[in-house]
Amino acid sequence: MNFLNVWITFISLTIVCSSCESNNDQKQLNRSATAMRNCAKELELSAQEEARIREEIKADQKAQRIKEIARAKFRAGLNGSILVAQKGVILYKGWNGLGHIEKHLRDTIVEDSKFQLASLSKTFTAVATLKLVEAGKLSFEDTIQKFYPDFPYHNITIHDLLSHRSGLPNYAYAFDDSMKINFYKRDKPYPTNATIMHWFATVKPTPKRYNIPGRTFSYSNTNYMVLASIIEKVANQPFETFVQKNIFEPLGMNNSYLATSKSESFTVNKTAGYQGNRRIPKDYYDDVLGDKGVYSTVGDLFKWYMALNGDCLLRKKTLAEAFIPRSFEKKSIKNYGYGFRMRLDANEQPEYIYHTGWWKGYNAMFWFSPRHEYVVIMLSNRLNRLVFDVQGIANVLESTNKSIGPEEDGEVEL
Repeated sequence: MNFLNVWITFISLTIVCSSCESNNDQKQLNRSATAMRNCAKELELSAQEEARIREEIKADQKAQRIKEIARAKFRAGLNGSILVAQKGVILYKGWNGLGHIEKHLRDTIVEDSKFQLASLSKTFTAVATLKLVEAGKLSFEDTIQKFYPDFPYHNITIHDLLSHRSGLPNYAYAFDDSMKINFYKRDKPYPTNATIMHWFATVKPTPKRYNIPGRTFSYSNTNYMVLASIIEKVANQPFETFVQKNIFEPLGMNNSYLATSKSESFTVNKTAGYQGNRRIPKDYYDDVLGDKGVYSTVGDLFKWYMALNGDCLLRKKTLAEAFIPRSFEKKSIKNYGYGFRMRLDANEQPEYIYHTGWWKGYNAMFWFSPRHEYVVIMLSNRLNRLVFDVQGIANVLESTNKSIGPEEDGEVEL
């Protein structure tokens, strides 16, 4: 066999092996999705189980008190949906207001109205990343350059991105206006993750990196935009497709979509964001995903909560990484893990796990207590801080007068 034949054989085997590896990766993800689907079904309570739990937690009394609190929020101007559940039993689900305020579009919010989750979307990006870590396709020690060699900031790891310890500037403010002008085209006016990663690689962003990797916690939406971009490279498919196939579909989250979705069903009961009566138009960065971009319902987020607490998504050891406090510069009850915020107890363990969202008229709160086994979900498409106040509802669920206070970190986060 001459050299040319040997070389052709080598190349052919390489392509075949690469194809086999890709197929095996997909089979592994498919098996994981099937296991998640089965697990989610098993979490559904039977009528007997629900009746027993309702009596155990005094569900009827709690439901009435929560209903009063929710109605007070609606009367005070909360335009959106609320769901409260404990031990898998939904105690309250209600909605109020308009999905679109304009007279020619006016429609009322319904059970399946879809809201932009803003930064609450980061919880999905974090779990998607951990799924690839668990599959051996990513390592916490991998740097950005392994996937994007031209990225200008070095020595930043997957761990740094997940925990907001990269020191990266927020991409929304890192580039001057000339980048937007040069990019703009009639048929493609909005940048995507690939656009932003290309900008980082081709220009010197301003401001420069805020800090060296790992030095301090500094919340930056760039971290989760980069993670979503890395997921696309590793999975060899759009971030939207990966999340849809490996999280939404297996968990039966049939009303959840990414902002870039072209599905006709996405538009059904999709709300618009408002500040007062002023509709917020599509933002220049709305098609950038990972840090934001998920649209969902309170019902689907309840499924998300059940999966997070029912060992459906990941092995316990892997998911536990998300709930380890990682902003440790100073002792505080507030902390951040991998894609989840936390309120710590006296032993510096997560007492409450949550994430908020705030973007272009949309507000979101996803708050749960591992100890008391409850979740509070509030979504709004009309800017209103009532969404961030879980105190009254939490007091009812914990059957105590202890005040945990409303939560927002004094920052406008996506």
